[in-house]
Amino acid sequence: MKKVLYLLLTFSVLLSACNWFKTTPEVGLVLSKHFNDKLYKDFDTAAYNVVFNRHFDSLKSTLSNPKVIGSYYSAQEHRTDLVTRFFTNGELDTLKNYISASTSHGFNPEIFRYTALNALLSKLSAHQFKSIADVYPVIADLELTAAASLLKYDTFIGYGSIIPRKVLNRYYVSTIRPDSASMLKVLESKSLAQLLRSIQPAGEDYLSLERELANLKKSPSVNAAAIKAIEVNMERLRWKIAGIGDEYVEVNIPDFSLTWFSHQDTVTHMKVCVGGRREKDYEEKMKVFLKTHSLDDKPKNHQTPILLSKFNSIQVNPVWNIPVSIAQSEIYYQAMRDPYYLSNNNMRVYYKGQLIADPDTIQWRKYPREHLPFQFKQGSGEGNALGKFKFIFDNGSSIYLHDTNNKSAFMQSNRAISHGCVRVERPLEFAEKLVDNKYQYDQLRMEVNLPPIDTTKMAIYQKRLAKKADTVNVYQVKPKWFGTKKNVAVFINYKTAWAENGRIEFRNDIYDLDDAIYTAMKKFR
Repeated sequence: MKKVLYLLLTFSVLLSACNWFKTTPEVGLVLSKHFNDKLYKDFDTAAYNVVFNRHFDSLKSTLSNPKVIGSYYSAQEHRTDLVTRFFTNGELDTLKNYISASTSHGFNPEIFRYTALNALLSKLSAHQFKSIADVYPVIADLELTAAASLLKYDTFIGYGSIIPRKVLNRYYVSTIRPDSASMLKVLESKSLAQLLRSIQPAGEDYLSLERELANLKKSPSVNAAAIKAIEVNMERLRWKIAGIGDEYVEVNIPDFSLTWFSHQDTVTHMKVCVGGRREKDYEEKMKVFLKTHSLDDKPKNHQTPILLSKFNSIQVNPVWNIPVSIAQSEIYYQAMRDPYYLSNNNMRVYYKGQLIADPDTIQWRKYPREHLPFQFKQGSGEGNALGKFKFIFDNGSSIYLHDTNNKSAFMQSNRAISHGCVRVERPLEFAEKLVDNKYQYDQLRMEVNLPPIDTTKMAIYQKRLAKKADTVNVYQVKPKWFGTKKNVAVFINYKTAWAENGRIEFRNDIYDLDDAIYTAMKKFR
């Protein structure tokens, strides 16, 4: 009996030593079948994992998204995942080919590790290994390189290579960026080819710029400025912006224009005036101001911010709450030079919330403009800088669209002349499209002394005119608010190149924002 047990034990040890009971992992079976070579059936997961961990540690500092990659491969069955699923069916070669073509998006393929990926694919395809141990480092490096390349390609092509808020001054639009959960889904994709197709920007504006870029690159030195503009604006189009909706008003700062879109159709288009560019050498001058705190050293910056919001109201016959910066830099000096400037321009002065009855008597020289204790408002009516209409939406920069009493400004070619808000060329037309219904529009028209469209309201209109013309009981114009259509977004944007009517339109980079983006993208070109 003891002899039988001894023989059985010896036999089981021999079986174990000969790997008779060992199961070949899927990667070994897939490669063995693909190359018709039993070598890969000797694939030992435990031995490979040691090699994989060592290579991951050595490559970690050079990989994009190392935490996500580390999290994904913490599961042992994932450590040959991309090679197992996508090497033999050619989809890792598809990834390589997409990366090679990334020049069409303005990128250098090397930022996606093209050379390394190509070399590893070639090495595995060459199938010249003397032992299974020689295979492990190639598969480990290919797995990690493919994962890093894929994640970076998905981010750059699908979402943009930069985070605009980190690069641009006064950029207040939330852009969607991939998080760890979405990156893990990318690595878990069932079809790499299908995923790569879905990543490509599909908008006609982007595709038009992409085609133009290919043409311009035939003579890169001649077309350097245009190439720069195209690449920067393709980057802008890659940024994923949520919350615009199907109906929105876009103000394009460099074009000095406003366009109302509804399901891609243009509802209206008109000129606008935007904020003036900030003072030359602004950054250096700001450093001086932060040291001296003297307003004489403070550089001007009236640039209109880039933002996204939704209209919520129209103020007719608006009151202009004059910003502190304008009071300090302009109103203060005007009032000092002309004691009647304030009353002649319908401006009221408040001290601790109380209206000063006769502001023309204020001794301005007693008050340093750095510490003016007054607040200023310009009343409704003729001469108001905001005109007759103010179009309001929530934002943290006190920006709005408005009418103006200076209509001649729309005849200028460079209309970067405001303090930051956006002046609209045809405010009445804009108001008509923005109010909720025809009844409101008629009420709005009568507030600015225009007859209603509905002739049955003419009696009401005539009565209002008579009241305003009464010389005994002086009529005081006051602001009135009207609601707007729901969910009409306003997108104050900045585009210097775009497709229109079969051609590419270019505009000057008036705020030097293209330069900022291009500089941030340079390392990827």
